[in-house]
Amino acid sequence: MSDSAGPSPAAGPTIYLTGEAKSPSNNPITTQWGLFFIGLVVDTETHVIRAADCTATRSLTVDFVRELLVGRSLLEDDALVESITDRYHGSSQRALAAAVRSAAAKYRDLSAGPPDMTP
Repeated sequence: MSDSAGPSPAAGPTIYLTGEAKSPSNNPITTQWGLFFIGLVVDTETHVIRAADCTATRSLTVDFVRELLVGRSLLEDDALVESITDRYHGSSQRALAAAVRSAAAKYRDLSAGPPDMTP
C-alpha cells in the first residue's frame, strides 16, 4: 500500500481497520498481493472515513479510491458501493466493493462492542 493522508487535526477518536476481497485472477493486484485490501481510518464518533489506502498497482487508482471513500460514512456502505459501481470502472471494481462491505461489517461488529454479560 502507498502512503496515505492522515486524519485531520479536528477529527475525533479514530480506529484503523481493513477490508479484503478476492481480485480477478488476471489482475496485477492478485499477482502482487494475492487479495485486494483497503485500509481505513474511521472517526468513531461520526463514522466518517478520514483516510484510505488500498493495494492498487497504480497511484492514480489509490488517489481515486480515496476520493470515493474519504469524508463519507462507513455505515452507509450501500451508498459507498453504489458510488464505486457508478464511478470506478477498473478491473478490481467488484473486489473494491466487496472490500468496502468487509470493512463496514468489521466496523459494525466493533461498534457493537462486546455483548452485555450482566445477569
